[in-house]
Amino acid sequence: MEYLDINENFLAVEEKHSGYENSEIVIVQAPLEETVSYGGGTGKGPAAILEASHYVEFYDEELDTELVFNKGICSLKPLSFEGLALEKSIDKIYTEVKTHLDAGKFVVTLGGEHSLSSAPFRAHFEKYENLSILQIDAHSDLRDEYEGSKFSHASVMARVAELTKNITQVGIRAQCKEEADFIKLHKINTFYARDIRRGKFGEHFYKEVEKTLTDNVYITFDVDGLDPSVISATGTPEPGGLFWDETLDMIRYIAERRNIVGLDVVELAPIEENTISDFNTAKLVYKILNYIYFKR
Repeated sequence: MEYLDINENFLAVEEKHSGYENSEIVIVQAPLEETVSYGGGTGKGPAAILEASHYVEFYDEELDTELVFNKGICSLKPLSFEGLALEKSIDKIYTEVKTHLDAGKFVVTLGGEHSLSSAPFRAHFEKYENLSILQIDAHSDLRDEYEGSKFSHASVMARVAELTKNITQVGIRAQCKEEADFIKLHKINTFYARDIRRGKFGEHFYKEVEKTLTDNVYITFDVDGLDPSVISATGTPEPGGLFWDETLDMIRYIAERRNIVGLDVVELAPIEENTISDFNTAKLVYKILNYIYFKR
C-alpha cells in the first residue's frame, strides 16, 4: 500500500502514526476534475488540504485529545485518472474506498469535484445497513444530468438518490426548479440556509437535522456549503452560507448521537493568494474526525 511520508501526509506525522497497518483512519486522495462549470482548480484540492494540514495543531483543545497519535491517520498517494472516462474514474474511486473499508479502516475521501462522492457513498451503502447521507452544500446537486452528463458535479445527489432517499441537505441556497420539484416529490430533508438564518428550526437547527438521520450516517461535505467568509476558494462561492461554529456544533451534536461511518470533503479550488481556505478545510477535516472518534 503506497502512502505518503511525513513531508507530504496529513498533519506531517511520522510513520509510527501514519503507516497503513497502524492507522485506523485512511485518507484517499481523489483529485478528480472533469465537469467543473464555473471556477476551476478542484483537482488541486486534496494536495492543498494535506499541505495546509502541516500547520494544524495535533491537540484539540475542545476535546482535550490528540487524535492522530491515538488512532493514526494514513494518507495514501493520490489516485490517477489519466485516460479514464468520468464514469470509469468514479468506479475507480469506489473500488479504492471499498478496499479500505474491507480492511476495517475509516475512510476519508478528499476531492476533487463533487461528482466523485457517489463512489465512496456507494461503497459505504453496501457495507452499512440503515445508512443515510448528510450533505452539507450550497447546491442541491439533484439534476438528473447537467451539460449532458449524468455524472456531473450538479447531479451527484441524483445518483445517490438512486440508492436511497434517506438524504438530508443542509445549507442549500442555490438550485433549479427541477431540483426543488424533486425535493418535494421525494420528501428530501432540505434545510435551506435562509430558513436556518431566520430561525425556522429554532435556536439550535441541528437538533432538527439530527432527527432526520438514520442510525448510520455518511457525510459528504462540499466546502461551498460554508459561507465565503469562511471558505472562498471554491468553484461557486454562494453568499449566505453556514458559519464555522454553527457547522461544527451540528457535526458534534450528530456525532454524539449517530454513528458516522464515512466522510468526503470536496470542491476546494485552491487560490495561490488565499491559503486561508486551504487551512480552514484542513482544520475542518481534522475537527470532524475528532468529533467522530471522541465517543469511540
